[in-house]
Amino acid sequence: MAQGRKDGGRGLSALRGEAQETVTLIVDYVKQETLDPVKGLGRYVVAGIVGSVALSVGLVVVAVGLLRLLQGETGSTFTGNLSWIPYVIITVVVVLVAFVAVKAVSRGQTPNSASVDKEQP
Repeated sequence: MAQGRKDGGRGLSALRGEAQETVTLIVDYVKQETLDPVKGLGRYVVAGIVGSVALSVGLVVVAVGLLRLLQGETGSTFTGNLSWIPYVIITVVVVLVAFVAVKAVSRGQTPNSASVDKEQP
């Protein structure tokens, strides 16, 4: 009889239990390290989408308001052959706001060159 094996067949069932526990531990770890960050990212993306839709709707409302202001409160300045000028002004303003927004987003994604220079000796 081999020494160290006093329990007979219980060694194989203990080994199976350890293997099952190891598999369960690995599956739980993979879920924790993949699904939880994806759920957090999903909430972040949803908040970003809702915010961008709200800002877009707000920009459209402000642009239409400014257009009506230019058309109604400037008297006879933009009448007749010059009635297209308020549309050009509003288009330039909206493009400028979009450009500033894109620059702000892209600036946040790249490292600041001044901080990179400070880190190097």
